[in-house]
Amino acid sequence: MRLPFVQVDAFADGPFTGNPAAVMMLPHWLPDAVLQGIAADNNLSETAFLVPSDGGAAMFDLRWFTPVLEVAMCGHATLASGHVVLDALPDLAEVQFQTRLSGVLAVARAGAAYDVRLPARSVERRLIGPDADAVAAALGASPSEVWARGPDYLVAMFDSPDEVRALRPDFRRVIALSPGHDLMLIATAPGEATDILSRVFVPSGGIDEDPVTGSAHAVIAPLWSARFGRGRFTAEQASARGGRLICQHAGDHVILTGHARTVIRGEYDLPETGLTG
Repeated sequence: MRLPFVQVDAFADGPFTGNPAAVMMLPHWLPDAVLQGIAADNNLSETAFLVPSDGGAAMFDLRWFTPVLEVAMCGHATLASGHVVLDALPDLAEVQFQTRLSGVLAVARAGAAYDVRLPARSVERRLIGPDADAVAAALGASPSEVWARGPDYLVAMFDSPDEVRALRPDFRRVIALSPGHDLMLIATAPGEATDILSRVFVPSGGIDEDPVTGSAHAVIAPLWSARFGRGRFTAEQASARGGRLICQHAGDHVILTGHARTVIRGEYDLPETGLTG
């Protein structure tokens, strides 16, 4: 079986920036082990798999896999998927995707860029004492505040962008902050050329540092929106590749605006023995 393969730089300002994602159209769902094996072969932060939807508002069903596991929500690979579909269908203004754990997500044209609508994931509690100290030890620096959303997200707030840029995390300690969970640790601060700046670490998901992370901004956008007293602001993710986006907190959703660029087109040759997992 030969599967179409498109690699897209999502939230990219230009060449060699943004977060690379593979987008693969399937005629039907393959066994989970096969999907995971393909994602491991691709070895990108995420591989997005699309299957035509059986009905409803969504055009496609969408799932995302890192090299080691399936994730509940991925913003940059959703943007990449929307870019691939809308690039192929120039008369279509918006495409909707049905996901298993994050509801219906949408990607719409926004001039030369795209709007990605994700559910807002507001933080729930502020950590103090030993829990906050453990985050500081994992990052190698002491944030001014630490916030949590369940066992899956931690947000470390710093006072300056230089502190975030200088972080050198101990990834074993990051994993130990929430054993058994796909923990995302987000370090963020006021920005320089943008309103906010962040870095994102997901070592338990096979990604020590993610280049540009849409789902992280679905977590920090409500937090920064409350602090700024406004719903719209600009953001930079200060990874080695880097990327920029516009965040808008709109009630129970976050809308992220960014660019996407196709960099590779081809086919993935799946051997017949792989079809059964």
